[in-house]
Order: sequence, then C-alpha cells, then structure tokens
Amino acid sequence: MEEVRVRFAPSPTGFLHIGGLRTALYNYLYARKNNGKFILRIEDTDRTRFVDGAIENLVNALKWAGIDYDEGVFFENGEVVEKGEYGPYIQSKRLDIYKKYVDELIEKDMAYYCFCTKERLDHVREEQRIKGQVPKYDGFCRGGSLDEAKKRIANGEDYVVRLKLPRNTNITFEDAVRGKVTINTDEIDDQVLMKSDGFPTYHMAVVVDDHLMGITHVVRGEEWLPSTPKHVFLYEALGWKAPQFVHLPTVLNKDRKKLSKRQGDVSVEDFRQRGYLPEGLDNYLALVGWSPEDGEEIMTLEQMIEKFTFDRVGKSGGIFDKEKLNWVNAHYIKEYSTEEIAKLSAAYMVEANLMTEEEINKKWDWYVLLIETVKESLSVLCEVPEKVKFLFGDLDITEDDAKEELSGEQVPQLIEAFKEQLDTVEEVDLEFANTVMKKIQKATGIKGKQLFMPVRAAISGNVHGPELKNIIYLLGKNELLSRLEKAKNYTKNITE
Repeated sequence: MEEVRVRFAPSPTGFLHIGGLRTALYNYLYARKNNGKFILRIEDTDRTRFVDGAIENLVNALKWAGIDYDEGVFFENGEVVEKGEYGPYIQSKRLDIYKKYVDELIEKDMAYYCFCTKERLDHVREEQRIKGQVPKYDGFCRGGSLDEAKKRIANGEDYVVRLKLPRNTNITFEDAVRGKVTINTDEIDDQVLMKSDGFPTYHMAVVVDDHLMGITHVVRGEEWLPSTPKHVFLYEALGWKAPQFVHLPTVLNKDRKKLSKRQGDVSVEDFRQRGYLPEGLDNYLALVGWSPEDGEEIMTLEQMIEKFTFDRVGKSGGIFDKEKLNWVNAHYIKEYSTEEIAKLSAAYMVEANLMTEEEINKKWDWYVLLIETVKESLSVLCEVPEKVKFLFGDLDITEDDAKEELSGEQVPQLIEAFKEQLDTVEEVDLEFANTVMKKIQKATGIKGKQLFMPVRAAISGNVHGPELKNIIYLLGKNELLSRLEKAKNYTKNITE
C-alpha cells in the first residue's frame, strides 16, 4: 500500500482561523492513524493578501495546539526554515515549476493565453448579471491562434493563462464525505491558471504541488468543492493520478452562517489569549463535524487518532457552540495541576491589575491556593480575575442574599466571636483557617446555615462560593478584621 501523505496548506493572510485549525487537525489525525506523513505547505501566490509575520503565526498556532507535522515550513531560532525532500514548501519559491506545467498545458491546447482587460471582463460580467446568467468568462480569447498570442506577448501585452475546459462535459469524482460528485463543465469558468504577474492561481499551484509532493488525500474545506472538477481535469491533462478528495463541512455559528470576525472570536490566537487550553480546543473542534463511533466526547489526541475515520465526518456544516467548548475546556482545566493553571492564569491577574508579577512570585504558595480555590468553577482562564476579585479591595455588600443573611439577630454575636478568635493569633495560617469556624460554633452555640452563611456574607459579600476555610486563609488577619468591622457597621445600620 502507498504511504498516506496529507497536507495543510494555509495562506499567510493573518492569524490561523478556527476552521483552518480543524482542517489541520483532521489531516493530522488521519496521517497519524495511518502511519503516514503530514506536510505544512504555505500557499502565498496571492501577494495582495500576504501579511508579514503570518507564517510564524501559523506555525506557532499549530505548535501551541500540539499538532506536529513531518515536512514543510518550520520556525526555528527566529527564522522560517524548510525541511523535507519535496521542497520548496512555500509556493512563491516554486514559480519556475508552475511555469513549466502551464507551458505544457498550452502546448497540449488545454490552456490558452487571454488578453482581456479588467474593464472588458467587468463589462461582460455585468451584462451577464443583467440577463440573469451566472457571471463567468465568455471565452473571447479561447479560439485565438497560439502563434498570434506569442507575438502579442513579445510586443509586451499583458496576459493571463486560462484553463481550456471541454464544453458540456460531465466531470465526476469520488469524495470521501460527499460520495460521487458530478459537475458539468458548462457550469464552470475557464479558470485563470497563471496571473499577469507570473504567479499561479490556487487552482494551478495546488494541483502541481499536491502531485509533486506525493499527496494521497486532499483534505480541505467544502468551499473548494465546486472547483474540484477543474483540478480533476488538470490532473488528467497532465497525465497524473488524482488524489482522494475529502471536503469537510463548514464551521458555522449558531445562526448557521460561516464564522466571521463580526461575530466575535474566530482565530486560534483569540481563543489562546482568552485562556482556552490546547487540549480543550482540539477536543471540541474535532467534534464540530465529526463524531467517533462510540459517541465519546472527551478525548485526548491519542484517542482521537485511534478513533478517527472520514466516514464519520458529516456532510452538513458543524455548529460552533461556545457553551459546549467551555464545558470541554472546563474538563481539561480540572485535569491540569493547580500549579500549571496558576502559571497560565498569572498574566490575566496582572492585566486586571489585581496583582503584579512581583507579588505573584513573592506570594507563590498563597497564589496557588487562590487558584485552587476557584479552579473547579473555571471554564476558561480569563475568568480567573472575575472569580477572585471579591478577595481584593474593599468588601462590597450588594447581593440581596448577603444583605438578608447579615440582618439576622445572631450576626453581631458571630462577628464578635470571630474577632476574638483573630485576637488569639499573630497571623492567619492554614490551621487557624481550618479550625476557626468550629471554635466560633463552640463559643456561640450557633451552627449550620445560621453560622456559615452570615460569616461568609460578612467576609466575602456572597452567600455562595469557594470553600470558606480558603477564603479565611487568603484574606489574612488584617483584611478579615477590616471586613468584619464593615459587616458589623452594616448590620448595625440595618437594625437601627
């Protein structure tokens, strides 16, 4: 059996889109499942959309997501490097290769030179639109003499090279997701293969590169499905065997429209900055369009590799559900050690101006306990500041439930008993935090909700939340005394 070879071939136009990461993930899973090779190729032939630094962003996003590849473009020691036997892996370095095959197609009368101006093309398309026709090239240059075309080129005229599709011909191919697909050539444009700047279009470059790099399975988004007959024709025209095509369903928002920046986060970097874990994002994305036979939802990369098949990929678009993503991500937050979550969440605390880096480092053990206190309630790491801010700054008693608890007749007695216990220690340590509530219960005879709820409200401003002993330790003696005094005054004002 031939070795499975798949590729992910993004354009360097900015940050990696979440849909692009899913395409890379499916390529990766299939390659690893079949002991094949996974290649990263950069398709940068559209120079108008090239963004500086985009290649590094793409490579770093895949690395962060834990999706490793075997050949192609890497980023090492601050530089873009290429590794593998089939390079270059950056299309702009392969222009001579494309020109060779474009010339071959022209000589075979399967492509032709086109000298139509942009103004003429715009006019033709506008007329077609008015008549209710599908706008496409009208074949004006299709029947021209090759010798005459070469003379015009020699005289310096601008031109492009177009694919010469046969008229009214059905082109059929097998897609691993869609099954048999047939499209008539009368529904397809004579696609530009080589632009006037000497760069190939996607359609030419992708066929040449996939063949020369030995790609066995082309796994890409379904937006390329209508173009695939052109690619199939090109393979035949050049005498090459076409790969297996696999067109993946589009990643959609809840309104069943394609994810776009207008609706919020769409790039991998957006999710990374918000504090999603790579394991959570990978796991969830795999489920947006695919499901394993056993219906399992929480899976490591290794488990996904074992279970992945294209026949479990759906035909309809996959809905990207943030709530489901958060549920999956919360699972992995719980799986991480508290120290790891503490390290990863430190930047959010600094950004929120709750602690400085120096304070975090100086009070590291305290900070780890702070994170442990809220870890079970986290869906994403950017939530940390909001979850812990009640421990920083002045006590804010605004919740109705807290106000109600502090209006109880036993509250003044509880506050005084707590203050008396604080007077017995130099500082609040873990032993004090673990035992103080029992001592207050013993001193006052108050127990259960009558004890715990008012104390919680008095020192945190909430009646629900993390473990009370953790809150007591984290606040420390001085802050506890300050908050108890404020709660005492609040209670006094209520009773008066």
